[in-house]
Amino acid sequence: MARQLDQWNWQWLWLYLPFALAMGNSVVVLLFSTHDLMHSSAIRHPLIKRPLFLAGLTLLWMPPTMWKAVHNREHHRKTNSLQDPDRNYLHSQPFSWGKWIQNLFVPSSDVNPVFLTIGMTQAWGIHAFRNLSSVLLFVDGSAQHPPAAFKVSPKERRNITYELLAIAALHFSIIAYIGFNPIGLILGYLLPIWIGYAGVMFYIYTNHMISSLTPVNDPLANSLSLRVPAFIDKLHFNFSYHTEHHVFPGINSDYYPMVQQLLQELYPDRYNLIDASEAWRTMLQTPRHYLSETVFTDWKGEKIVDCPLPRPMG
Repeated sequence: MARQLDQWNWQWLWLYLPFALAMGNSVVVLLFSTHDLMHSSAIRHPLIKRPLFLAGLTLLWMPPTMWKAVHNREHHRKTNSLQDPDRNYLHSQPFSWGKWIQNLFVPSSDVNPVFLTIGMTQAWGIHAFRNLSSVLLFVDGSAQHPPAAFKVSPKERRNITYELLAIAALHFSIIAYIGFNPIGLILGYLLPIWIGYAGVMFYIYTNHMISSLTPVNDPLANSLSLRVPAFIDKLHFNFSYHTEHHVFPGINSDYYPMVQQLLQELYPDRYNLIDASEAWRTMLQTPRHYLSETVFTDWKGEKIVDCPLPRPMG
């Protein structure tokens, strides 16, 4: 269909939007399903794992070896600590292009609505580029532009490079198949990817970014679960149960509601579960830089706000 869009009358192009929305949701599904598989031991054979994971992450421009390093190893072991590459920037961190872009795009009390809208479609790509450039160009872990730099082994770096080349080849193949016409590329390639990235970033923003920094990795203190409509959970493999995922990252996501029930019974005063709309509203009412473990501030350090979810451990 995308190859033929340049032949459509412009008055009927809006009929393609539902297909773009469905494809955009498929980008979200590809990430979340691959994410779950890479946490589990359901698939063990390397000849099956490597091409499957590469296919699942290609539209996200994320080499599987990189994902295992930045997400499984760094983020999950160091969630919302000073060493977590996915956390908010510290106000005390030096100026960098990464910090400037995140301040420009991330939902906060100071964000411009236009830049927020653009950022929802571009922030995933920036996240991928930020971390890829960090490990490929700064082999000693000295990069200043991510929230927290980390190192990968020489073997991992080689695998990341090869996988990134394969991902680029697949993207260029898609573009060549659609043809180099603006309407087909915008509606059939870019728009579905942007919709998918926006859906992914909504979850990523709310998972941890209104929580406190935690020196000890306690999912009850540094993670947030969302209430979303049941059909959304069906579509997205219960990704809204994010605290549950950090407690038991390797289990089948079908069991997260059972884990949630146990957490509510055992830790009713510490478990963080709020409506998705409330989480988003809270992000837009608070600044995004850490002044301390439990205090947010803005770019200039003038606005001082307690973290909405600073519940202490213990």
